Amino acid sequence: MASARDRILDSFVGIVCEDGERVATLDAVAARAGVSKGGLLYHFGSKAALVTGLCERLSDLAGIDVERMREAEEGPARYFVRGSQYIGSELDLALLASARLQQAGYEEAKRTLDETEDAWLETLVDALGDVPTAQAIKLMGDGLYHAAALGIAAGGDPDAAAGRPEGVDMVALLEVVDRVVDARPTA
Repeated sequence: MASARDRILDSFVGIVCEDGERVATLDAVAARAGVSKGGLLYHFGSKAALVTGLCERLSDLAGIDVERMREAEEGPARYFVRGSQYIGSELDLALLASARLQQAGYEEAKRTLDETEDAWLETLVDALGDVPTAQAIKLMGDGLYHAAALGIAAGGDPDAAAGRPEGVDMVALLEVVDRVVDARPTA
């Protein structure tokens, strides 16, 4: 069972993702988490502390994802593009909530998102040894994720918009990834 702290943070993330930052009041978060406002304040003394908690969660989850990327048998490029499908994972939700907080003007969320994006790109550059090739792979994955996020933001079904816009064949897209990686300049 999740700790009270995790339930509170999950509730904050859920409200921000579903209804936006303004609706994510301390009272709303406490009610959704099933804790008293005093219980919420024990773990998170303010809304800013909730934002910090979310940013820490995103940093931790992104760090795990970067390690998986580095160790992926299929290689970091394929791993990144395949992983750019929105599936409603804890990482997906942390990314989406952080993006919404960034849009609402929270600098900490912007900084954390930038650090996450930089870590993914740096991992691709390290693996591929070529910045333009790494950027091309990163943009492929970002495009998949962006398409899903737009579908969700428009009120669409996250499963229907799960990074698989109509007409995208993941097997064929991964073959393109392979061609891009194979065509990169060699040192």
